[in-house]
Amino acid sequence: MRLRLAFHPPLHPDNLFGHLAATAVPGVEEWRDGCYRRTLRLAHGGAVVALAPHPGHIDCRLTLADERDRAGAISCCRRILDLDADPVAIDERLSRDPALAPLVAAAPGRRVPGAADAAEFAVRAVLGQQVSTAAARTHAARLVAVHGEPIDDPDGGLTHLFPEPAALAQLDPSALALPRTRRITLTTLVAALASGALDLGPATPLDDARRALAALPGFGPWTVEVIAMRALGDRDAFPATDLGVMKAVRALGLPATPAALAGAAEAWRPWRAYAVQHLWATGEHAVNRMPT
Repeated sequence: MRLRLAFHPPLHPDNLFGHLAATAVPGVEEWRDGCYRRTLRLAHGGAVVALAPHPGHIDCRLTLADERDRAGAISCCRRILDLDADPVAIDERLSRDPALAPLVAAAPGRRVPGAADAAEFAVRAVLGQQVSTAAARTHAARLVAVHGEPIDDPDGGLTHLFPEPAALAQLDPSALALPRTRRITLTTLVAALASGALDLGPATPLDDARRALAALPGFGPWTVEVIAMRALGDRDAFPATDLGVMKAVRALGLPATPAALAGAAEAWRPWRAYAVQHLWATGEHAVNRMPT
C-alpha cells in the first residue's frame, strides 16, 4: 500500500535520512532509489517499508504480512522520522541562543532520527561504542545474518528482521569480534532484555529506563543518553560527552567541558536533543548528508 505521511512543517531531511542511510544495517535497512527502506517486526508479522521525503509529505510504501499491522506500521514510521514534532516551537526556543540561532536559521525543522524498536537500538548502540559507523554496521550485520529471522522483500534488497533479544541471548560470546568488555556489555544487555528485567517499552518511565540502563556494565552516560534520545523518545536527552558535540561547541565558542556545557545547555530545554542534531550537522560525517 502507498500512503502520504503528514507532518508539521518545516522538515529538514538531510541529517534525518542521512543518519538512517549511513548507519543502515545490511539485510535490515538500505538506501535505494531515493528511499530509506527497512524491515519491521510488528504484532502479527514482518513488514517492509520504504520512506522518501517530498515537499509537504513523506511518501510511504508498506508491504505487510498482515493487514492488522497497518496502524502499528504507520506509527513506527512516524516515530522513526519524528513526524509528530513541533518544529516551530523547537526552533523558536533554540534560536534564543545566539550561538545556535544561525544553525537553526540555516536548517529549520531538523528532526531527531528515531528507532523502529528500542531493544534493537540498544543492541546497536553497544555495537557502536568506540568504533566507526562502518564497523558498527558490520558487527550488526553479522548478528543479523546468524540470528535474524528471514523475510521476503518484494524488491529483493532486504533479507531479515533484526533479531529479537531472546535469539541474541543464545549467541556464543566467543564468536563476537568484540573486545571482552564489550562482549560482556552486549550479553548482559540481551539477557536483561530477554528475561524482562530490562523493559524499554513506552510504558516504562524515562527515569526508570535510564537508571536500569546505567546499572548495566559498560553503560556510561553517552550510551544511556543516545538510547534515550533515539530509542526512548526523550527529546531533552543530551549526550554532553559526545565527541561530535564537543567539537561543534568549541567551534561555536560554547563551554567545552561536559559539566560546563551541560550548564549552558539548560537554555535549550526541553529540546536539547534537537540542539544536538544542529551541533552534529556542523561536521562532515556522512550522517549529515542525504544520499543522492
